[in-house]
Formats: sequence, structure tokens, C-alpha cells
Amino acid sequence: MDVTRAPGPPGVLDDEWETLRPAVFGAAYRLLGSVADAEDVVQDVWLRAATADLRDVRDLRAWLVTVAARRSYDILKSARARRETYVGPWLPAPLLTGPDASEPVLVDESVGSAMLLVMEELKPPERVAFILHDVFGLEFSHIADVLGTSVAAARQLASRARRKVAAARQCTVHASPAERERLLIAFRNAYEAGDMAGLVRLLHPDAVYVTDGGGRVAAARKFIRGGERIAMVLVRAGRLLRTDSIEVIEVGGEPALLLRLEGRPVSVDTMEIKDGLITAYRRILNPDKLAHV
Repeated sequence: MDVTRAPGPPGVLDDEWETLRPAVFGAAYRLLGSVADAEDVVQDVWLRAATADLRDVRDLRAWLVTVAARRSYDILKSARARRETYVGPWLPAPLLTGPDASEPVLVDESVGSAMLLVMEELKPPERVAFILHDVFGLEFSHIADVLGTSVAAARQLASRARRKVAAARQCTVHASPAERERLLIAFRNAYEAGDMAGLVRLLHPDAVYVTDGGGRVAAARKFIRGGERIAMVLVRAGRLLRTDSIEVIEVGGEPALLLRLEGRPVSVDTMEIKDGLITAYRRILNPDKLAHV
């Protein structure tokens, strides 16, 4: 996809901005789990850079990411209150990361849906400290400045977050991209055919199904558990959810399914896999989260 970028802000060369913009967006997206909010943060960073004296800035990338993190931290704190009133389960907005993605981003497991949900369980200061240090390699002096705390406290926050993330990772089994794509295609075929038995064979007996409609469209407001029950619900959903195409795409560096109707995205589905079976199936239906797909 050919995307025309806006020129860099005054004081930043256009090619510098082109190179560093993905890091700015990537930091904001990892912190917020929202493409729209991350784009707003990028614009805020652009405006901040346009009015700042950058002549003494030695590390422009660190400066830009720090500004992005500070703005994201403010949004993240207010987002906590909004999540309490969110209708049904909340899932991070899907970020296209394949060759046709309009927004380049530093792709690693921290933009996958499973890891973003782990990040959601961290307290905002922990999330900021972990992402800025462990993902972007920023010094703790920068992190302390963002959080308004001491360097020692910033280190403790990152260490605490790291332990929580490590504990969550032990419960997550990472399937290879080839295995994910194979299961996705098999799932798509069974789903399109309304083959309940075929879906049951692909789902772990203790699988969980999560749908995010945000109150905008019909969606289950509670988790659905159990492979057979999920298969039954999916077959019923396949009859009710009008689509004319289902394609395999890449979201957060992992294969996913995109369901369309007359060219308009109606859902993006991601999954977790263990021992060749789907243990978690997540469906994003909220049109606000699909507008950029």
C-alpha cells in the first residue's frame, strides 16, 4: 500500500521523521492498545517537536519516544476509568503488520493480542516502565521523567512488571506462524461450512471465546468457555453474521482472519494455540476498532 507521509515537524528532517515515526507510533500503540489513540499521540508528538528547540537533543529517537510515552501515560490513566464502563470484554484494536500494512511498526511479541492483554493487567506506571525499558531500551532517567518519580522507583516498576510478564508468558505457548496459519485456514473452512464437528476438533476442550462489540454491535458480553459450546456459538454466529469473504491477514505479527461484507471489515479474529489446538479465540467486532483495517 502506497502511503504518503506528512513532512516532518520543523527542526526534524523529513527523512528523520519518516525513520522515527514508527517508533513513536509503536510506543503509543503498545501503551494504549488503540490505533486511533496512537495516531493522535503521533500528531501530538509532531506538534511538540515543531515548537521545541532540538539543537541540544543527542538522541532524537529517545526524545520523541519519551514525549509519546508521556502523552500516552496521561491517556492511559484516564482510559482506566473508561474501561470500567466499556460494554462487554475489551480487546486491543487490531494492528495490521503484514506487507500491506499502512503503519510500519517495530514488530515483536509485544504487539500481539496475547501480550497486549497481559500489558492491560499491569498498572499504568508498570506498563510504561516495562515498555520503555525492555522494548525500546530507554534509560531509566527518561522513564523516571515520564512517570514523575525517581530513577530507583522507575527501576522497581520495570522489575515488578517484568516478573508479572514472565509469569504470564509461562502460561502462553507460542505456535509457529506456519502452525497458526494452518489452523486458521482449517478453522475458516469449518466455519464457512457450518461444520460444528470440524470446529470442535480444532478447539481445546477448555478453550475460551471472547468477543468485543463495545456495545456498538451484537456480541457476547461474557466469556464463553468449552470447545463444544464455542463451536455451537460460532456456527450460530456464522449464520447471523453476514460476510462475503474471509481472508488470512497479519495482525500484531501473527496470522489472523478478516471477515468482510461488501468490502467493509466486520470482524478481525485472532487466536492462541497449544498442542495444535485453539485455546483462545478472540473476535473484534467493534466498528470503531476496525475503521483503520
